[in-house]
Amino acid sequence: MRTIRPAWLVVATIVLAVAGWTTTELTSRASLALPVLPLSSLATMGLIAVVCLVLGLKVRRWRDGHRDRVLDPLVAARTLVLAQACAYAGAVLLGWHLGILVDQLPTIPLRGDLGPIWDIVAMAGGGIVMMVVGLVVERFCKLPPDDSDSTSVPREKPEGHGEEEFA
Repeated sequence: MRTIRPAWLVVATIVLAVAGWTTTELTSRASLALPVLPLSSLATMGLIAVVCLVLGLKVRRWRDGHRDRVLDPLVAARTLVLAQACAYAGAVLLGWHLGILVDQLPTIPLRGDLGPIWDIVAMAGGGIVMMVVGLVVERFCKLPPDDSDSTSVPREKPEGHGEEEFA
């Protein structure tokens, strides 16, 4: 499985920032509420990050030599997938709320209540936490290079296997 490319996280953040900004422009023109997730979403984001971190710590503990129990490879693979999903979800949430924040920055001096601005900042912070946890747990799931088998010779492909001859 490939590791996350930080450039893709940046691209996702930028694309969603543009989408968040555009959506906020359209909703404010229609006199609708800001498209911000409620603060209760932070609990869900935190739960996902904690579960991902706990599973990642189990994989790291096994990887570092504390092998009192057998680690199911499927659990390790699912932990890696969860870590990558957590990082991408964090990038999406960060980008969306940064786009909304950029749109709302000119209105801060005019606002009497800064509650929605703090909600936006909190959700963007939650996105950052999810990205960091995802990237860290992905590192936990990476096996160190195995140098003990340096004398082995790579296997060659059997002749005629999978090759077709054309006349």
